Amino acid sequence: MTVPEQSAVAIRPLRDVDWPDVQRIYSEGIATGHATFESEAPDWERFNNSRLLRHRFVAENAERGILGWAAVSPVSARPVYSGVVEHSVYVAAVARGLGLGAALLRALAESTERDGIWTIQASVFPENEASLKLHLANGYVVVGRRHRIARMAHGPLSGQWRDTILIERRSPAI
Repeated sequence: MTVPEQSAVAIRPLRDVDWPDVQRIYSEGIATGHATFESEAPDWERFNNSRLLRHRFVAENAERGILGWAAVSPVSARPVYSGVVEHSVYVAAVARGLGLGAALLRALAESTERDGIWTIQASVFPENEASLKLHLANGYVVVGRRHRIARMAHGPLSGQWRDTILIERRSPAI
């Protein structure tokens, strides 16, 4: 399989017709056992209702289609936390290491800042070194480690308690 050049990839808003590709990439990440506690990708309705519409993006190559996605969810319904969101970013295995994750993180930072969102946070498994490096290189900092925060329900670590590293990007503009 030929891997697309980064320059041939566009970042654009996610549309509902993109869902099959987004769901496939999400499932691919879940299968690694180091992307999320989720054991399967949600259906479109659950995904659509839980992510903020103005902050969903895909990385698309004209020949290869959608190669990655990113989206944010509110962390709380309380008005005081209206400027804090949690993000997800996933890149297809064939396109990892090409800078798509960084481009998607930049798109999220720009769109959330335009809407007055001051903090993007995420929880990353410590074993997911590539994700941690990506985030630290793109303005995120480690806030702390959550020890044995939840038990894995799938994959080779099923039944084991897992730690997560809490990271955040605080907007320098807000």
